[in-house]
Amino acid sequence: MHVLVTGGAGYIGSHTCLELLRSGCRVTVVDNLCNSSRVALERVQELAGRSLGFVELDLLDKPGLRRLFAQNPDMDAVIHFAGLKAVGESVRKPLLYYQNNLIATLNLCEVMAACGVWHLVFSSSATVYGTPERLPILEDFPTSAASPYGRTKLMIEEILQDLHTSEPRWQMVLLRYFNPVGAHESGRIGEDPRGIPNNLMPFITQVAAGRLKELAVFGGDYPTPDGTCIRDYLHVVDLARGHVCALEHTAGRPGVAVYNLGTGRGHSVLDMVQTFMAATGIEIPYHIAPRRPGDVAVCYADAALARRELGWQSEYGLEDMCRHAWNWQKNNPEGYPAR
Repeated sequence: MHVLVTGGAGYIGSHTCLELLRSGCRVTVVDNLCNSSRVALERVQELAGRSLGFVELDLLDKPGLRRLFAQNPDMDAVIHFAGLKAVGESVRKPLLYYQNNLIATLNLCEVMAACGVWHLVFSSSATVYGTPERLPILEDFPTSAASPYGRTKLMIEEILQDLHTSEPRWQMVLLRYFNPVGAHESGRIGEDPRGIPNNLMPFITQVAAGRLKELAVFGGDYPTPDGTCIRDYLHVVDLARGHVCALEHTAGRPGVAVYNLGTGRGHSVLDMVQTFMAATGIEIPYHIAPRRPGDVAVCYADAALARRELGWQSEYGLEDMCRHAWNWQKNNPEGYPAR
């Protein structure tokens, strides 16, 4: 199977490319490198012992996207990661998120349809559930969104549903995943955000490495046991495997399938901090900062449907996530080298 991975040089994308290569797929990556590194793809190829194709391109460039598909007429499927993804930034810059995430996806789907490529795995998010009425979260729960980022994910889900209604040849998977953390156990690929991290784990590891003075914990007054947000943290390698399982399961099966990918267990921000310190022996100083706009108090998955239908479940625990994330950071203290 020849798979196009949009945003494949990013954190989740690079780990998924590795799992795709290991499963025997041919992989082509398209990425504008705005928040990713070409070095990640070089290391993916080293780890896999196989090569992949790479095109530096923004999905807002529709003529460029048409050329890419014309040059790869044997494309079988697309895994779509490309997009902006910071909740707080989306609240400050909603137009940027709507323009980038929505228009890019519309361009992609239009070109896919024109070229007869009907198989799409979409990187959605648990943010589409908004503030859940009860827990754990099932796929049939009502959807809403608490931030412009979440609304772009929800809008894209609805667009894809409409596309399938209009053209039943589409084989689509909407993967609603929770909070990916960790890194490949080799320490060769991992999460390398630009500037101050928006996500918890790279914030912790950069404090541990001395790049940042202390961790900012956003909100200490949530209605949770320790006052900090509770999330379903999922190892990025488990998440990458989930994409491969979804791709294989839905090939040749027209429809729109929706799956949660999570561990089914919630841990607070301070739980994660304490687990990291226990796993690494490194003290993490922190302070309680104001809540971030758009954050919900508690969010964790029921992933039984993915287990039943995809044969997928998470394998790594919280300590593994912490150890692997630290292994990545200590071996790459400044992230990927500049090119």
